[in-house]
Amino acid sequence: MGTVGNGGRGDLRGVMGFLPHPFPPPGPVPIPSSMASCAEPSAADPEPTAPPPAGVPPLEDFEVLDGVEDAEGEEEEEEEDLSELPPLEDVGQPPLEEAEQPGALAREFLAAMEPEPEPAPAPDEWLDILGNGLLRKKTLVPGPPGSSRPTKGQVVTVRLQTSLENGTRVQEEPELVFTLGDCDVIQALDLSVPLMDVGETAMVTADSKYCYGPQGRSPYIPPHAALCLEVTLKTAVDGPDLEMLTGQERVALANRKRECGNAHYQRADFVLAANSYDLAIKAITSSAKVDMTFEEEEQLLQLKVKCLNNLAASQLKLDHYRAALRSCSLVLEHQPDNIKALFRKGKVLAQQGEYSEAIPILRAALKLEPSNKTIHAELSKLVKKHAAQRSTETALYRKMLGNPSRLPAKCPGKGAWSIPWKWLFGATAVALGGVALSVVIAARN
Repeated sequence: MGTVGNGGRGDLRGVMGFLPHPFPPPGPVPIPSSMASCAEPSAADPEPTAPPPAGVPPLEDFEVLDGVEDAEGEEEEEEEDLSELPPLEDVGQPPLEEAEQPGALAREFLAAMEPEPEPAPAPDEWLDILGNGLLRKKTLVPGPPGSSRPTKGQVVTVRLQTSLENGTRVQEEPELVFTLGDCDVIQALDLSVPLMDVGETAMVTADSKYCYGPQGRSPYIPPHAALCLEVTLKTAVDGPDLEMLTGQERVALANRKRECGNAHYQRADFVLAANSYDLAIKAITSSAKVDMTFEEEEQLLQLKVKCLNNLAASQLKLDHYRAALRSCSLVLEHQPDNIKALFRKGKVLAQQGEYSEAIPILRAALKLEPSNKTIHAELSKLVKKHAAQRSTETALYRKMLGNPSRLPAKCPGKGAWSIPWKWLFGATAVALGGVALSVVIAARN
């Protein structure tokens, strides 16, 4: 009794002698169920076993029994009619020529066993702007095709809706206009809007350090509050040419920058405050190609003095004493009796240890406003520090010239009129010398 494998071509060739007719065209060969059994493949098979192609029912395993070849063959010849079978191509089997090529079934088996490539992971919807997870952006509605992104210095218009982390809406601005990169708004907007296309709507989540910080914004935004910003970038246009601004346009622009600086100063963000005041001064002092009236020039001068005073205050908070002293001196060039400039200049000099210069300046400020308690307190403090400084300097000079504490004490019996013996000895020597000189001159005569 011979055995045949699980449907391989080599197994079929091994049983060709038991079939009553020539080998039929490739395709499923029905085998009577009485002949089927589970047999192991022969170890001498020349080709590896491969699973049947998809769509073709597998051939049943069978055994060929001795003495029943002719009977089974005749029964199989009577029952089988292969004329109605579809062509090979329709049942999904490869052509005979291709199937008989060496290793074709093995290649087909290995191809079927290869795992399908996994789909690429979807990109993260949130963009981590700074890489620390504290400022993130997610596009809700992309901009139209061909839209561009704004650049630093452009004036942008956005629609802004501000909410707390719990979803409470605290602010809504239908049209918020600001210059990109000038610190006109909170840092969360200044850093996220350059990453948006015109027409795009995005959600921005920001930590409190990029919003209103530990001070918050009364009455709606509490201290240390993280915010969710829904931003729609409407337009982005180039900033104005400062040389072509009229007097009123300059005043309006400088006032906006000054107010931004005041807002930063109130939040104790002195770096951004100083930057805004610098921008305001630049808008005032830049050259102009448009004539201005005397009133407009006076307005700009008053505005410049305010910005310089505020800039000096920010620089004092940052311990930039030389820059603060320069700002105060510029104010006093325009207004010598400006009390704020005098007071801040005195404070700067005091911080540098120049008490002898600071005290007269503070006295001049106090003379202009005698009721100012702040100047009174600062002046009193400086006078005490100056006295302590002079005492220290005197002690140092005495130490350099010799410590008077080591000199011998005065004799208690001597009065205040007594002359030291050193002076008497010197006077006697001088007298004797004078007498001797007189005798010598007389002898010569």
